[in-house]
Amino acid sequence: MDAVRTREIAAPKGTAMKKLTLIAVGSRGDIQPIVALGRGLAQAGYAVRMVTLEDFAPLVRAQGLDFYPIPGDAQALTGQMMAGQMRGRGLNLLVMYRGIMRTFGAITRSYAEAFAADSLRDSDAVLSQLPGGFYGYDLAEALGVPYVALSVIPQEVTGAWPLALLPGTFTLGPVYNRLTYALGQQLAWHPFRASINGFRARLGLPPASFWWGNMRRMRRERVPVIQGFSPQVIPPQPEWGAQVVTTGYWTLDESDWTPSAALVAFLESGPPPVFVGFGSMGVSDPARTTALILDALKQSGQRGILHAGWAQLGASDLPDSVIALDYAPYAWLFPRMAAVIHHGGSGTTGLALRSGVPSLVIPFTGDQPFWGKRTHDLGVGPAAIPFARLTADRLAAAIRTMTSDVGMQARAAALREGLASEDGIARAVEVIRALLA
Repeated sequence: MDAVRTREIAAPKGTAMKKLTLIAVGSRGDIQPIVALGRGLAQAGYAVRMVTLEDFAPLVRAQGLDFYPIPGDAQALTGQMMAGQMRGRGLNLLVMYRGIMRTFGAITRSYAEAFAADSLRDSDAVLSQLPGGFYGYDLAEALGVPYVALSVIPQEVTGAWPLALLPGTFTLGPVYNRLTYALGQQLAWHPFRASINGFRARLGLPPASFWWGNMRRMRRERVPVIQGFSPQVIPPQPEWGAQVVTTGYWTLDESDWTPSAALVAFLESGPPPVFVGFGSMGVSDPARTTALILDALKQSGQRGILHAGWAQLGASDLPDSVIALDYAPYAWLFPRMAAVIHHGGSGTTGLALRSGVPSLVIPFTGDQPFWGKRTHDLGVGPAAIPFARLTADRLAAAIRTMTSDVGMQARAAALREGLASEDGIARAVEVIRALLA
């Protein structure tokens, strides 16, 4: 199955080109959906500038978008945030928060410098993926232009489930679930409070609320929120309000990509293999992790593709039934697999759900347990196995389930058909166009 193409979105006639500034920070899984949306907006006639980490310049420019850099290296930042969990502490809130403080606390000054640049003052609107409207909402307020929040992870308050960004999936019901959002807002705001209030002063704005920053104000003003995941995966909640729109996934069109002869030959040489890759997650011992995966594949009698990623999987000698892969678009690769095993990033989860084959999440941190639970609740994959508890026997059992459970396979195929009917980018562009009209 080829990558799904987003239909061309014509620019309305007789309208002046508006310059949109899109802000995104994180790993590739956080950035790529925003770049995909930016490409759709550019096709619709907007001038689009992506503000993101320096090492994503090639990705942004390859889509024909303007690029403005934020200091920082995505792999180094992610590695710092994951350091405690890679020492075997698992999914722990305190460890994760310390990682966030290590990762972002030291660079908030450089963020404020970047967002205060004169070159961003020509924005006609600001659209940002940063939680709480950090920097982007303040910039839009100073410029007097519209602000739109973008999200590829559900962050709007609901009693239906706890905040996805907190580790684990524990819940005590609706009241507890809503409280987790208040906790998450506090954990997110205070590491940035001094930097953002300094940034606001530089822009001639009063300081944001000591306790809540701009978050409660944004809710009171019903700031538009556009969610880049499927309503079939995360059902919209009545309490969100009409200003929150769930459009479907924002998937980058890479249909002009060509696979290597070696990859094609491997796929054609036997039955569909099992994909294993952890994307932007690193591991402390790549050789040991690779050996564990090879043992699980052997136990389950399956061929495999190991995506190297930041975990550096597959660097050792591999049997003929397994190959290592540096890169292939997941939208092209996943439908050709017997099953998909991944870390549970929001973008990777979306592509796994769209593939039509069962998938297993091996969560490391953050929202990944949430997507693992959602995959299991949809009936298209086994229960998630946190990386800290991963063993060859557990992984082999999950692989056997995914490759033999006919009901699970049928549900995965049916979900693919449902998601294929959505065009998340076109819907998001339609909403943005109406907001900026």
